Amino acid sequence: MERKKVIISGKRKTSVARIELSDGKGNISYNGNSYQSIREFHKLTLIEPIRIYEQVLGKFNFDVKISVVGGGKESQVQAARLGIAKALMKFTENKELKDAFINYDRHLLVADVRRKETCKPGDSKARAMRQSSKR
Repeated sequence: MERKKVIISGKRKTSVARIELSDGKGNISYNGNSYQSIREFHKLTLIEPIRIYEQVLGKFNFDVKISVVGGGKESQVQAARLGIAKALMKFTENKELKDAFINYDRHLLVADVRRKETCKPGDSKARAMRQSSKR
């Protein structure tokens, strides 16, 4: 029997998370370690889509393998959270689950595409003008 597998990526700022979701026993690994080894608030953020899945569809019987590169710790967790929700949506294709994700937080399924504005030529920052002397 071949296990069904979904591979999805989630992005936040400069972080990119690669999520492998497959049938299993509910094991979650984050960058090769158990997700239990990360900070408490990051852990809670990471399992939000899983908790919503359990409320809507029942038992969570998937194995999740998360690998994240780039950015800072906070944006890595946000990218992984987005990727998990998108992977669950692709795996189940359930309208009720999609509505639950969107009602809880739209950023579970829709990436935040804002990026840093580039600096303009001859100026110090994106919006700040170079200081000039009046006298």
